[in-house]
This record gives sequence, structure tokens and C-alpha cells, in this order.
Amino acid sequence: MRVLGAVLAGGRSSRFGSDKALAVWRGKPLLAHAADALVAQCGAVVIVGRDVAGFTCVPDWPAPDRGPLGGLAGALNHALTNGYELVLTCGVDSVGLPADLLRQLQPAPAFVVTQPVLGLWPAEAAGLVEEILFGGGSHSMRAFADRIGARPVKLAAEPANVNAPEDLARLELHHGL
Repeated sequence: MRVLGAVLAGGRSSRFGSDKALAVWRGKPLLAHAADALVAQCGAVVIVGRDVAGFTCVPDWPAPDRGPLGGLAGALNHALTNGYELVLTCGVDSVGLPADLLRQLQPAPAFVVTQPVLGLWPAEAAGLVEEILFGGGSHSMRAFADRIGARPVKLAAEPANVNAPEDLARLELHHGL
């Protein structure tokens, strides 16, 4: 089964106060930590929502500023077009992902209960994401997960989720990375 890794990187980083994708931790940007974790588990990785040298980059769908669901829609559409059956997603601030995240989330659809942006989604769900984005109600990852009947997964060790600059300072202490 062909699995596409997708780093959702189109957010505005409003809570962080600057571009958190470029915030450096342990000598490299957060975006690089997230991409490296997916490269180790997937056949190919795309960056969604921004251009990054050295990677295939995919725009949010149908346009920027649609939140993580817009990034997921872009990734799922890219997967369908390019023959991938599944998409493993993470946020640009996903640090400390388990080396076996893909295995833990199988079978799809599934998501990490504390961080729904971490998920394994069937590419064929692209149409459902589009329905949610153009419909009323919640446009959250959890709303999509509920609608598709995704299985919530609790990980033994929670990956970091960097929302503010002080979260970077806590990474070393709390995650032992």
C-alpha cells in the first residue's frame, strides 16, 4: 500500500507570534523535524501550504487560510492524483513523533486522540473533506475524523505540540528528545 506523508505547514502561527515552521530547535527548523519523521515512515513526503526547497510542495485546498482541514484536502487530492492510497499527516510543529506512528495508526482511518492533525487517512476521503469545507458546521480535523468514522488512538508517549515560543524551551525537559 502506497503511503504519502504530508506535513501541514500552511498555518499563520498566530499563537506562536512568528513563523513556527522556521523556529529552530536542536539546530534545525521544526518543519525539518516533522518532515524527517515522515520521510522515515513513508514512500514520499510533501509539504502542504508553503514552498520548501527540496520537497514537493502542495497548496492548501481550495485556498489558503482554511486551517488544517484545507491542508488535509490539498494532501488528499495530491495523493489521489499520484496513486497513493493513504496519507499520514502531521503538523509543522510535530516533534518527537514515534518511529512507528504509521504502524500504530493502521488500519486507516485513524488519528491521535490528543492531536487530530496526526492521522492516517484514505486518499479517497478527499471528496468528504471538500463537502465539509464547503458545508456548514465545524471545519475541524476532529469533525472530519468523526464524519469519516476514524479510530482514535492513544500513543504511549505523546509527541510535542509547539504552540508558543516557551513550548520550545520545554521540549528538552518534558520530551527527553
